[in-house]
Amino acid sequence: MESSTSSYSSRGDDDLSRSPARVFCLVVGATLVLVGLLGFLAESKFDTSSGGDGGALDGEKFIIFEVNGWHNVVHIASGLFLLALMRRHDTARLAALSFGAIYGVVTIIGLIDGKDVLGLFPVNPADNILHIVLTVAAFAAGLAPLRDRTHVGAARTT
Repeated sequence: MESSTSSYSSRGDDDLSRSPARVFCLVVGATLVLVGLLGFLAESKFDTSSGGDGGALDGEKFIIFEVNGWHNVVHIASGLFLLALMRRHDTARLAALSFGAIYGVVTIIGLIDGKDVLGLFPVNPADNILHIVLTVAAFAAGLAPLRDRTHVGAARTT
């Protein structure tokens, strides 16, 4: 067992358990891709019109969230972005911080408008809360340091 750990260490890669940014990119990235694909079952239209009432952009409910084709594409693209950069701690950190900044802007727009973001995809209060949580989690993961190997190894043996 020791030889597999040391051969892995000698490659210079960082262990997934040592990098909160990599874990964030893997978990959130995979979830966003899945949610984006499943969202097409709820609503696949790319319509950006506001419906007949001249009000907000209409979307369909996916569980408690408003989605449309564009919203689903954004979820898939965001997830693929995170998954593509999760291989190393430094790129995962950059991905998490970039994701947090972009989703922070989306959150602010969604909170101000309350109905849609840039007229492309609908949002509701549940979307806004989720975007806040994702933004905070992305910044937390992106700013968290790479964990020391000695602490991780000590935790596994006890």
